[in-house]
Amino acid sequence: MTAPQTIDPARPGGILPVVVHLAFAFDVGDEINLDAARELIQGELGRLPRRKRTPESIGYRPAPVRLPIDPGGLRLPGEVVMTGVPRAELTLFDFGAVSLAIEFPLAASPEALSDLAGRLSDMAPLNEAAYRLLEPWIERLKPAVFDFSFSPMTEEYIVFHLPERRPRWLEDHADWIAGLVRLETEPLSETEVAEATRLSLRYTPSDLVVLDWAAGFVADVDCADTLEVIDFANVQLLEYRHIDDRLDDRLEAAYRLIRPDRRRSLVRGWNTHGVAVRQVRELEIEAAGLFERVDNALKLIGDHYLSRVFELASGRFHLRGWQQSIRRKLETVGDVYDLLIQQAGGHRMEALEITVVLLITVEILLALVKH
Repeated sequence: MTAPQTIDPARPGGILPVVVHLAFAFDVGDEINLDAARELIQGELGRLPRRKRTPESIGYRPAPVRLPIDPGGLRLPGEVVMTGVPRAELTLFDFGAVSLAIEFPLAASPEALSDLAGRLSDMAPLNEAAYRLLEPWIERLKPAVFDFSFSPMTEEYIVFHLPERRPRWLEDHADWIAGLVRLETEPLSETEVAEATRLSLRYTPSDLVVLDWAAGFVADVDCADTLEVIDFANVQLLEYRHIDDRLDDRLEAAYRLIRPDRRRSLVRGWNTHGVAVRQVRELEIEAAGLFERVDNALKLIGDHYLSRVFELASGRFHLRGWQQSIRRKLETVGDVYDLLIQQAGGHRMEALEITVVLLITVEILLALVKH
């Protein structure tokens, strides 16, 4: 059997061993009881893959539940040469998120890989296929999910993983790598190449991680931990979007109650504000709790390389911007809560004053009747 030809991306015709790593993130509810979920799907506790340098203290809190599943009908677009069977893994997090990671081992020329990247720029068909693949599993998980809701909101990410090391990856092949991470088949300008490859990282002179918004490039042999950290950043992005979206909806409903409506009776306004105060307070506690669970699920302090990988992904996914937006809205929720309390107090005082006036009027009328 002839060994695969070692590829030089700068020279057409070479054959490259590559693993296309697809990550899909979904939200299924407010919280997953991981112990119950583990029993329902016969999964195992997931640990963060680690190299010798990774401290034992680094990991998930709490550990998610993982289960290898059949990727079913999920196929990459176009004509690709598979060198192995695709593998898929389902991961459940306690904060209500579900991650589906699928690996496709291929043999491809640089041109074929660039063509595949261009085809992957439209992820809608693969998103729908992933959604259908997960539906029966999510149905089984329903009893373990609090406030179940299989959200149509998704996040997906692509990593082109080259399981080989060589020096000067970025220096010699920046144009090609930029096209992959931008999912572009047309040549990019120097400015776009520089921006697409700006967030890059090396642990040794012969490996490389380059991350852009839609896709990443990883050249390394032992990098399961790197891929998982990127996947988790994708899950965090979904959850931050989900929290932000829910805060928007509920705040809009609260704003409508704040605006004065004289057509409502005082009693009805009082009761409505009581319900609204409770709902806003519940929203504040729920959103803050979910935000903290998502933010603290994976702590990488102590592993400087993985921390930098996560920082790279955070920068591309604008996670800090989403965090700041959520914190601002949580502060706004607190302000809305205070204002609703004040308005409810005002309604109570108005109702009390009217009651007193009515009692005095009745007493005067009774006195007049008697005399």
